[in-house]
Amino acid sequence: MRAVRFRFPGGPETLRVEELDDPVPGAGDVLIDVAAAGLNRADALQRRGRYNLPPGASDIFGMEVSGRIAGLGPDVTGFRIGDEVVALLASGGYASLVAVPAGQVLPVPSGIGLLEAAGIPEVAATLVSNVVMTGSFREGETVLIHGATGGIGTFGIQLVKALGGRVAVTASTSEKLAAARALGADVVINYTSENFAEVLDGIGGADIVLDTVAGPYLDRNLRALAPFGRIVTIGMQGGAEGTLDFAKLMKKKASVHGTLLRDRPPWQKAEIMNRTRDLVWPLIETGAITITTDTVFALSDVASAHAYFDSGNHVGKMILDCSR
Repeated sequence: MRAVRFRFPGGPETLRVEELDDPVPGAGDVLIDVAAAGLNRADALQRRGRYNLPPGASDIFGMEVSGRIAGLGPDVTGFRIGDEVVALLASGGYASLVAVPAGQVLPVPSGIGLLEAAGIPEVAATLVSNVVMTGSFREGETVLIHGATGGIGTFGIQLVKALGGRVAVTASTSEKLAAARALGADVVINYTSENFAEVLDGIGGADIVLDTVAGPYLDRNLRALAPFGRIVTIGMQGGAEGTLDFAKLMKKKASVHGTLLRDRPPWQKAEIMNRTRDLVWPLIETGAITITTDTVFALSDVASAHAYFDSGNHVGKMILDCSR
């Protein structure tokens, strides 16, 4: 099979498509003939040598795919050869074939093509596990999402609105804020010229802050919270260390959570995927959530895809067509 690996950490030019042995599905696995793979920030961090893979994970890039079932391992039920599916992976998605535990595989939502479907599982599962499950989102609450126009932002705005919430977002340009507003964001904040903590504090605070920055944002995230609010940190773009004022935390009766999705055990991922299917798939199929795809690159052009991702100019998901 064709698959993307790298020989040493660095820029997009380090990525190479190689010929490797086909994977064999083990007990409880399905083999997927990959149509497309989604590109995520963790892929860029892995390329730079700044992301430790979960134990036992392949060094092939890619955390989410769409495709067709090509084989079934022992003890797998509920799938047939040829079924169109999406899957959440620990790694291995930038390839023409991948084996994955069956609990991490879902049918493609009806009305969605295979290429755009590749951008669904990682963002949908991330939002459900962190906003709904860990963050205990309730109808009517306000969610602050840092990064308005990436995959998490464009999907998260629509999900929170569809669930009856209010959304505030941060971004660096007026164009990105306009795109977020068009997707349904209620409050848009240019973090280069505005203090998001002051803006949120002025409107009653956020019940949940979905944080991808960490370090330097910790104090401002806490200030932005409403009483009994929850900070859920899923990324460390700003650094791994910050200062926490426990007096402020206690006065607000607030909580801080740090989570990762990629290194969870398969049984937890299966729970999250089941919850995602039940909650999100109907919203996609009725059009309450639309899939925002920026660009589709050929797998053979993976270096250009990563270079464009690094530029930060994309709005929504970037996809690799693994048939090319």
